[in-house]
Amino acid sequence: MAPATLTSTSLTGIKACVFDAYGTLFDVGSAAARCADALGERTAPLAALWRDKQLQYTWLRGLQGRHANFWTVTGDALDYALAAMGIDDADLRDRLMGLYRTLDAFPEVPALLRRLKAAGLRTAILSNGSPAMLEAAVTHAGIADLLDAVLSVEDVGVFKPHPAVYQLALDRLGLPADSISFQSSNGWDAFAASAFGMRVVWCNRYGQQRERLPGAPDVEVRDLSELPALLGLRG
Repeated sequence: MAPATLTSTSLTGIKACVFDAYGTLFDVGSAAARCADALGERTAPLAALWRDKQLQYTWLRGLQGRHANFWTVTGDALDYALAAMGIDDADLRDRLMGLYRTLDAFPEVPALLRRLKAAGLRTAILSNGSPAMLEAAVTHAGIADLLDAVLSVEDVGVFKPHPAVYQLALDRLGLPADSISFQSSNGWDAFAASAFGMRVVWCNRYGQQRERLPGAPDVEVRDLSELPALLGLRG
């Protein structure tokens, strides 16, 4: 994927940068990676299936009107993935779930948030994660003091991509949608936020294809280190 090619005026007027958490700020594969001693060659397949089922369950619960918090969904998805791979190990399950609370932040994240704050921009997380999960992840990454808000879908009782989730960011920050730059590594999330009216930077870490959905991200980047230049920040 080529670097971003936006003009310097493409993301003008931004007052706040709002980030998805899982896959964007935090590496969702890091829990399984830290259990590679037990998983061996199954590490990457388990991580991928776990993530796929986690997202599927959020969407299916939303369609059914049967919301459960993200911790429950994450556990259910892990149980599916372990069973699908023929793994019956309660201690390993507990280890993986515990590690999901302390996922690794991507390397560029702390410095990026410091730079945004130094430039006078407000920063926030908008995530499917439960408040307890997000607090643990943010604390582990050492970025709590670099965020103005950590927003969970539990405040609206429905998962992304429901419009109520994106509205939560507007309500809490007191800003219109076009004053917010929303960053997500999930294509479906990026497109939904764009359709809602936010300015969107799709951090396509995983080389995904573009979605065929309403909305269109303003720009596609490889990682979050490209964001300051898009916002016109120098130095």
